[in-house]
Amino acid sequence: MKIVCSKGDLLNSVNIVLKAVPTRTTMPILECIVIEVKNESIKLIANDMELGIETLVKGNIEESGIIAINAKVFSEIVRKLPDNDVSIETDANNMATIICEKSKFTISGRNADEFPFLPNVDKNDPVVLSQFNLKEVIRQTVFSISDNESNKIMTGELFEINNDKLRVISLDGHRVSIRKIMLNNQYEHIKVIVPGKTLIEVSKILSGEVADEVNIYFTDKHIIFEFDDTIVLSRLIEGEYYKIDQMLSSDYETKVNINKRELLNCIDRSTLLVKETDKKPIIINIDDKKMELKINSAIGSMDEEIDITKEGKDILIGFNPKFLIDALRVIDDEEVDIYLINPKAPCFIKDKEESYIYLILPVNFNAGV
Repeated sequence: MKIVCSKGDLLNSVNIVLKAVPTRTTMPILECIVIEVKNESIKLIANDMELGIETLVKGNIEESGIIAINAKVFSEIVRKLPDNDVSIETDANNMATIICEKSKFTISGRNADEFPFLPNVDKNDPVVLSQFNLKEVIRQTVFSISDNESNKIMTGELFEINNDKLRVISLDGHRVSIRKIMLNNQYEHIKVIVPGKTLIEVSKILSGEVADEVNIYFTDKHIIFEFDDTIVLSRLIEGEYYKIDQMLSSDYETKVNINKRELLNCIDRSTLLVKETDKKPIIINIDDKKMELKINSAIGSMDEEIDITKEGKDILIGFNPKFLIDALRVIDDEEVDIYLINPKAPCFIKDKEESYIYLILPVNFNAGV
């Protein structure tokens, strides 16, 4: 095999597939990136058995071939090469020679026959949406997945498609994030749980441009994202997702309209007095024309007021400040509506169309007053 690529193109492609190289594995072949040169294309492949990524690299092909090279070593070499064309040549003994200007590396590779290539999947009837929309949907929901592997369902997000609507849901036991978008076409009903890790990595690769599209394919066990010159294939999480609709209520005793930036900045300031290990709630007292926010900790206390528009009853309620910050940060509206029922029931932050809904459970704040 012999190819010549620009350092920039090669490094960009290496960084994409690195996302599917496991940090720990009992299978040394999974620590490799496969370089496959055939059919006039240069392809890089990585696979950790849950997430697999293929991407094409622009370059000149002088000889076809295939090799598996240790991902960590190869990526570090490419990263530190001069900004010029890179030549990669392999021999019959799986030795790879990498040359760029006056730099020359020779490293041993492996036979790619052992490598678990991505399965061939029938790609029919893709769900098509803009890269911008997919990236936004992930950004606005993925923060509330759980990192507790003992409950696998909560480490993923529900992707549900009904006709021309996509609904994405995440939850971690303390909060629920829901985002809905309209699609340009009608589709059959789809309901799958996608690993949060997959979505985080896909989001990093997406261009985020409105004009750029991504095709999404579903099988019984996999989801495939295809965009630009990249394919990301991931296993789905098996199981039944939680019945979220039962948690959603249109009833409320108190409705507050408030400037999002003011509220976010106020809560953010309050966390200056709380260590990460502490679980001090922010206490919110809502009366006719103002929202009062208080926090007490071993470091000190904060008390601040924000003007609001209120409907309904006064209420005193406490929340984990981080959960409020996470939700408010991903909402793009200048003003937000917050719906509350009582001090022991969750609050809902949502817009009129319910294109986004953030449900946050309150916390006991007696110790924090």
